[in-house]
Parts: sequence; structure tokens; C-alpha cells
Amino acid sequence: MKLAALSTTLLATLSLVSWSAHAADATAGKTKAAVCGACHGPDGNSANPIWPKLAGQNAAYIEKQVIAIRARDGRSNPQAETMRPLVANLSASDLADIAAFYAAQTSSAEAAPADSVKVGQALYRGGDAEAGIPACMSCHGPAGEGLASAGYPRVGGQHAQYTAGQLKAFREGSRSTDANQMMRVVAAKLSDAQIQALAGYLSGLH
Repeated sequence: MKLAALSTTLLATLSLVSWSAHAADATAGKTKAAVCGACHGPDGNSANPIWPKLAGQNAAYIEKQVIAIRARDGRSNPQAETMRPLVANLSASDLADIAAFYAAQTSSAEAAPADSVKVGQALYRGGDAEAGIPACMSCHGPAGEGLASAGYPRVGGQHAQYTAGQLKAFREGSRSTDANQMMRVVAAKLSDAQIQALAGYLSGLH
């Protein structure tokens, strides 16, 4: 009986999750995201390079990160502390709507610094077998578009300063939102120069 009850509960939960994702309203999300625009830009393309671009980011990833920030789970940095009071009272439907709005926007791309392309492109597309670094595109896609179904974020077109900061945070362990420590393991093998090259290359990838 207990197993049957558990199965029923799980099915009901999954149904609610699916319904919530299906019912997300990007139009309502635009209105609800008004306060977010102060840092992330009205269309999700932030002007300040310390704040991530959210335009074109997959909705599930946005929701996951906001929930982690709100719960103080794996996000211990000044940006997360700034975000926390702003997202504290968002309902699940509010968050789903906001995430849907940003996912529907078009991310802007920047001009990748010329000195970062050679090293950054090599790491992103081929990794470094000798150092045990896998190709980044195996998870994040050839154009940096990410893989929503697996929870891998869009990284193409992201601000170089923000990307470099997150890679260093994974390397240092101050960010730990990665499943199975995937990013922490990879980032631990990257030098500062490699991180800067990757971040620069990604800023122009689209």
C-alpha cells in the first residue's frame, strides 16, 4: 500500500511539474520581470558584464538557479546575495513565467577578443585530452546554445567577465550548483589564462 501511495504521489507531482512548465506565460513574465531588468536588461541582455545575460537561456536552468540562490544552495557570492531578497517572494508560477519570458528573448553576441579565440576555441571544441579536460561543446553545444533537457545552460554570447567569474567560482568551490561536480572537476584543471581565453571566445559564440 505504501508503494502504491508513493507511486500515486510521484505521478501527481510529475503531472503538476509538466502542467506548470506547459502553463508558463512569457507575456505575463515580461511584466513580472520588470524589476529584474534593472540588472539583467529589459530583454535579458544585461549592460553590466558582472551580471549574466538571461536572454535565450533555457527556462529550466533559470528556474533552477533562482531556487538555488533563494535556498542558499551552492551559490555563495555577492551577486547571489544581491539577488536573494529580490526573488524571495516569487511563487512557482511567477518564476516559471519570468523564466519563459527570458527564454523567448534573443541573446546578443559580442566580438570575441582576437587573442582569446585560438586557445578558447581549441578548448571549447576539442578539450585537452592530456590534461583530462573534455570538449565544452559536448554539453553546451556547438554554438553554445546549451541543452535544456539535460539542464546544461546556454553559454554562447555571455559576458566574458561573468563567465570567467563563474569558472573561477567553480574552481574554488564557492559555486557548487553543478550536478555530480561536473563543472568543478573541469574548472579545477583550467589555468587563469585558459579561463580568460574560454570566456573571451564564448562571448562571441552564437
